[in-house]
Amino acid sequence: MHPFDVETLTAGPWRNGGGATREIVSWPVGAEEFQWRASVADIDRDGPFSAFPGVDRTFTLLVGDGVRLTAPGGFDRTARAGEPLAFSGDLQLTARLRGGPCRVLNIMVRTGRWTARVDRITGPVLPAGGHAGVFHVLRGHWWTGTEGRLLAAGQGAWWGGNDDAPGRGLAPLSPDAVALWADVAPVG
Repeated sequence: MHPFDVETLTAGPWRNGGGATREIVSWPVGAEEFQWRASVADIDRDGPFSAFPGVDRTFTLLVGDGVRLTAPGGFDRTARAGEPLAFSGDLQLTARLRGGPCRVLNIMVRTGRWTARVDRITGPVLPAGGHAGVFHVLRGHWWTGTEGRLLAAGQGAWWGGNDDAPGRGLAPLSPDAVALWADVAPVG
């Protein structure tokens, strides 16, 4: 497992300048084109989203009052805290903030090559062998299996499909523990 703390990740501007992104991982690491990617983004103002053709996205509000995403053709959804929202990166989206700046967890996978499922969890997680993933703590404290790493809000871990971390699991240590778990699996 590869631990991270959102506050220590380097922030970089969005391609369209509408916010900042803190990359957790872009897989394969060091490759020019990602197969799957995880990041935490700060959305500072209303405006267009960058399109990612050929990419499936899952967007989960971490902080803020919500983000309304619209696109021509009738796409109109509002992201609410802790509720994953999946959509195509092909869409020409516009974001409207509902009450000010927001922070979101973004999981992106190449369409037809990878799938991602993001769940809000409160109990132990045992990642499947051969799957990659990202685990992000929203509240409370969590324990990372045999590595014995304590994770708190804003921290987490990621692993690739070849890592031996899956199977060791993650477990809540406090009654208020809540996290997001992104299970990233190859297609076929």
